[in-house]
Amino acid sequence: MKIQKLREIARHQGLEPGKAEKVELIRAIQRQQGNFDCFATAHEGVCDQGGCLWRADCFVAARSREHP
Repeated sequence: MKIQKLREIARHQGLEPGKAEKVELIRAIQRQQGNFDCFATAHEGVCDQGGCLWRADCFVAARSREHP
């Protein structure tokens, strides 16, 4: 998901996205929604949050954080 769309979602959640980066912004949205702030932590492709809006991006981000 593009950062512009993330900022829009954040604003709709009552957050001020400022210049937050993607991982930080998604985690803030997750917390605001009462969910685990686990974005980019799906190490080894393991995640039990099947309905998560960020799931596909999460796996990609987690892999890139493991292998910079």
